[in-house]
Formats: sequence, structure tokens, C-alpha cells
Amino acid sequence: MTTSSIRLVFTLAASLALTSAAFAAPPTKTGKTDKGNVLTDAKGMSLYTFDKDMDGKSACNGPCATNWPALKAEASDAPGDGYTIITRDDGSKQWAHKGKPLYTFAKDTKPGDITGDGFLNGAWHLAMP
Repeated sequence: MTTSSIRLVFTLAASLALTSAAFAAPPTKTGKTDKGNVLTDAKGMSLYTFDKDMDGKSACNGPCATNWPALKAEASDAPGDGYTIITRDDGSKQWAHKGKPLYTFAKDTKPGDITGDGFLNGAWHLAMP
């Protein structure tokens, strides 16, 4: 194989890798609950949004984040299709859907649990697709 052929192969491979990263699967799935379909994490755990959050900014830090773990984004993750990645106060990355940061609830123990819905006088809500 000539040097130019090798370069062409590497260029095509790199192009394919970038294309698949740009069209990565969304960070959530959809799960069925007693309240209808909701967004879930990869393990099937229900996801929630918090009324005190502002678009692109989490208000749930410290003890709040212990009870409501953020749906973490990895450095290699790429936003798209209604999903964005925000930076939390501690510098970690978190997924947001339609501008709203996404969380799980520590007291949900199995897929389909929705015990956090309406928590804190209705400030926490199931994340809907």
C-alpha cells in the first residue's frame, strides 16, 4: 500500500469516527411508569427536573446533589437532539433536556420507581420525553 493510500484510509476512518460522534445516541432512554412514559438513565432509573434550576444552570448542589444525583456527562459526550451539557458549580458536567438539568433520585431503588415526583412541595418533576 502506498503512502497516499494509507493517508486516504486514515482520513476516511477519521471522518467516519467524527460523523458517528456527531450523531451519538441521546443520553437517556424512555421508560414506562404509572404516570406514563418518562426519561430514564441507561439503567432505567427515572429522571427528574427541578423547578429552582434555570436554563443551563443547576441549583441542586451540596446536600441536594446527594439526594438528587446529576445525570453525569462524560468529556467525550456530544450534545444534540434537544440535549445539552451544562457545567455544575463543582466543575463536573451534567446532561440537560430542553435546557433543564436532569437528575436521578437516591430513594428510587429500581427501574420504574417515581418516588421523587412532586417532592419538596412539588418542585421536583418527572422528566418527560
